[in-house]
Amino acid sequence: MGLTELEDRIVAAVGAIGPSVASVETLRVGRQRGMGPFARPGQASAVVWDPTGYLLTNEHVVEGATALRVHLADGRELPGEVVGGDAVTDIALVKVDAIDVPAAHLGDSDALRVGQIVLAVGHALGLPGGPTVSTGVVSALGRPLPGSDFIFEGLVQTDAAINPGNSGGPLLDLAGSVIGINTAMIPFAQGVGFAIPTQAVRRIADELRRHGRVVRPWIGVQVAELGPELARSHGLVPGAGLLVAEVVPRSPAHRAGLRAGDVVSRVGPFEVHRVRELIESLSKFPVGSDVAMAIQRRRQTLEVNVPLEESPDTPAARA
Repeated sequence: MGLTELEDRIVAAVGAIGPSVASVETLRVGRQRGMGPFARPGQASAVVWDPTGYLLTNEHVVEGATALRVHLADGRELPGEVVGGDAVTDIALVKVDAIDVPAAHLGDSDALRVGQIVLAVGHALGLPGGPTVSTGVVSALGRPLPGSDFIFEGLVQTDAAINPGNSGGPLLDLAGSVIGINTAMIPFAQGVGFAIPTQAVRRIADELRRHGRVVRPWIGVQVAELGPELARSHGLVPGAGLLVAEVVPRSPAHRAGLRAGDVVSRVGPFEVHRVRELIESLSKFPVGSDVAMAIQRRRQTLEVNVPLEESPDTPAARA
């Protein structure tokens, strides 16, 4: 591909996504000791997910906001309502009273390759004049966000410039398809930004529209990865699975017969060696279903059927 052809593809991709990128203004009320309440405005980006007025952005963009104003690409300025948000994946769904809004095409983030050219689009720094675009490559896949709570879907890392105001905007491939929602940049680093992959975004957005929240399966175990030292201390093979450290009383795992000391090696058809793999595997099954789990117990291989319940709301129960 020559430079002129590459340039044409970038221009076409940006032109295709332009009508689907919106600017989001937020307002929060802050307080300071010795002073009264004061308004804290914020600015970010969003991308149209559904032509009936549903937009995707980040949960951290709308969290705690008392008011939202959405500026669509066609010039309309409308109040926004938060349908739901998910702090674990940093995805939120916003609704505006509009129809026939051009929706972006969500691509296949599972097909991404390290080194692939990508484009970050959004209202960087809140500057007037429409969305901006930066180019880069996919630097890595399946990344956790450094210094944050665990985000189980894994993030797309890119060196495309993501600045304040880009949050909630799309990360594109050269076909103009959205393959991620920009979520964060690392202020002390050069060229390190992150996006939530669309394969996770699709599922989360569907859950938010149906329930206003994400319904996550829960079995009630605390597990540890079998590194060399832990495996040696328990007489186990490193990487053989996940060691069950604790089973919550009266939880689905407890009712199914799991015990502390068991090693979970498979969930349904998926082998599990890391905590993230266990969470991802469970998320593929609906709440209310039974999932077959292979466990090792005293050199015996057993299979148990564990019913999946919705994750409890209390932090103590989740632990």
